[in-house]
Amino acid sequence: MANFTPVSAAIGGALIGLSAVLLMLLSGRIAGISGIVGECLIPGSDKGWRLAFLAGLVAVPLLAALLGFPAAAPSMPSSLGLIVVSGLLVGFGTRMASGCTSGHGICGIARVSSRSLAATAIFMACAIVVVFLTRHVVGG
Repeated sequence: MANFTPVSAAIGGALIGLSAVLLMLLSGRIAGISGIVGECLIPGSDKGWRLAFLAGLVAVPLLAALLGFPAAAPSMPSSLGLIVVSGLLVGFGTRMASGCTSGHGICGIARVSSRSLAATAIFMACAIVVVFLTRHVVGG
């Protein structure tokens, strides 16, 4: 975590929270990315706001980079197979948990949902185990 910047992290977290609150207040919708993407794939669903939300997720970092704000280059594994398997596992886990980390961790905990509290605790425990294994068992 050599590049940790608490001020930008706090500002980013506040903006994520603000956007989740505004989406809930103004439309009654939860800002869970897996639900937003999943509903875009269903014919006949209300796609307008969902597509705008997803476009904003892509457009804002691109706009920030064009304005000169530094952006970290993504670090991807070299194995396409690993990327595909990882994506499938994330998708499977999202379906099993009835939501993703953004839906449960940001919106669900804010609504004091017991299901979201449990899901987020499981997400965090799994992340801790994976980081430990990759840094101390597999990687070193």
